Amino acid sequence: MRRFVFIVVMAVTCAMLTSCREKTQKGVTGGQDTITQTFFNGSDAATVSKKTAKRPKGMEIPAPMENTPEQLLRRDGYVVSYNKDRKIPNWVAWHLTAAHTNGSSQRDNMMFEEDDDVPYPRATDNDYYNSRYDRGHMCPAGDNKWDRRAQMQTFLFSNVCPQNHGLNKGDWNDLEIQCRYWARSLGDIYIVTGPVFYNGVQNTIGHNRVAVPDAFFKVLLCDRGKAKAIGFIYPNRGGHKKMKEYVRSVDDIERITGIDFFPTLDDRVENLVEAADEDDMIDDWQVYKAKSYRNYSK
Repeated sequence: MRRFVFIVVMAVTCAMLTSCREKTQKGVTGGQDTITQTFFNGSDAATVSKKTAKRPKGMEIPAPMENTPEQLLRRDGYVVSYNKDRKIPNWVAWHLTAAHTNGSSQRDNMMFEEDDDVPYPRATDNDYYNSRYDRGHMCPAGDNKWDRRAQMQTFLFSNVCPQNHGLNKGDWNDLEIQCRYWARSLGDIYIVTGPVFYNGVQNTIGHNRVAVPDAFFKVLLCDRGKAKAIGFIYPNRGGHKKMKEYVRSVDDIERITGIDFFPTLDDRVENLVEAADEDDMIDDWQVYKAKSYRNYSK
């Protein structure tokens, strides 16, 4: 009898411990920076409605991608859709407020780091060494000076793409600084940015074969008052042009990248802002007033 009671007690205890362990694991899986370790690809994404898919909340988060590996990771200052095949992001999105355009955190001594939340093989510093490409931030460190940890997280390689040095320090840097100006003047903006591949991956760097983009896109949305959006595509090469020459309609960028931007917008508003032509966007955002900031820090 005593043995029977002992066995029952042990069984109940084990069941309770297992239940507690499962609850704990559900709360910490992937660390506090991880939204999900799910990979959306092909049939999975095709069966999920963009309106009902379980996605992070936020106007800036695109719809699930089709036929593309996608691992969503949340950082303090941005969300990244990571592509395990290309070892770079599909896109990086964040809500940039006026309050987040300034801060005391400095990028001095911050080092680029592997992202432990993504699977092997993954990008490392060695892949970029002697590659002739910069480690180009997608969500810039300069948008995260408001918090040191947020700024450090921008140095994870899951937020980085191989980027031409002249572009990184020149016209792309100008656009990043201009975005901070728009966030301050408008109150806040939603930003999505990432790589462009016109005919698949044509070039890689390093032992881990990190994909080199043909170009980079950036899409912005302001929903204060009358909603407006604007898109840009910058070829991954050096040189300098006026910012308005990089402007593209959001519809064009969706067609090129396969990404559905701002799916939580009312459909009528979404269609209106995404179909705006280049001239209208240049006027709405006063792009012709944009300056060259190449002598300033990112």
